[in-house]
Amino acid sequence: MDASRDNEEPRKKFEPKKPWELDPPKSDPITVSQLAECNGTDPAKPTLVAIKGIVFDVTGNAMYAPGTGTYRVFAGKDASRALAKSSGKPEDCQPEWEDLDEKEKKTLDEWLTFFTKRYNIVGKVVQD
Repeated sequence: MDASRDNEEPRKKFEPKKPWELDPPKSDPITVSQLAECNGTDPAKPTLVAIKGIVFDVTGNAMYAPGTGTYRVFAGKDASRALAKSSGKPEDCQPEWEDLDEKEKKTLDEWLTFFTKRYNIVGKVVQD
């Protein structure tokens, strides 16, 4: 088995059908409170989702829209734990992921790859 091929497959698996034009990643500090305010309910603010402390702008994707979006529960939160567990439960939308098993950590890394290829990175989560 070719190990280099195994490393390429997840990347290909999460490649968008057509490449997205993304801005250079930012590392602006975004507090937990600021992140919570960006949950899609205020049209004057972006809709943000964080994974492993990295904040992505998902504004404009109806999947994160309040009320109807399938992934609305992730908006305004660090959804690391929920994504790793493939959970849509609000109580699983927590930033803690270090204690997860290896399979869940791999799932989380796959989600991080997916988001990185599709959404602009606008900052990093910091405590209030």
